[in-house]
Amino acid sequence: MHRTLRLICLLALLPGSALAFTAFNRHEVEPVGNGVFEVLNEVGSGAQQYWCGAGDYAIRVLGAGATQRVYLWRAKGPAQTRANRQSVQFSLTAPTGVDTTPGLSLSTKRVGDNMTAASAQNYCYDRVRDEPWLFP
Repeated sequence: MHRTLRLICLLALLPGSALAFTAFNRHEVEPVGNGVFEVLNEVGSGAQQYWCGAGDYAIRVLGAGATQRVYLWRAKGPAQTRANRQSVQFSLTAPTGVDTTPGLSLSTKRVGDNMTAASAQNYCYDRVRDEPWLFP
């Protein structure tokens, strides 16, 4: 009983990053608030990795349907949930006052850009063959 209580107390003291969702591509995703979430960068992160994290989080954590739109909320910049990190923020609702016509290229620079959750999550599987831990 005392061990369990100590463990619960220790887990409660861990920083929020210990509770971050890890997307299929191993990028961490953290909720920011008001339906906005951010995909934290890793070395070499590009638009494909950010959209993968956003789509994976939208479907597996938020329960979004495959056709639910995922919107770019804020372009790459300083993370709100983690010091000294960069992130891209997304939401399932469109930001107000911006053009939400989907762009023709994959980018993390145009606020309001969007795609379906399934399309975003599919970027997680583009490089599956490059993951040796999946195919021993």
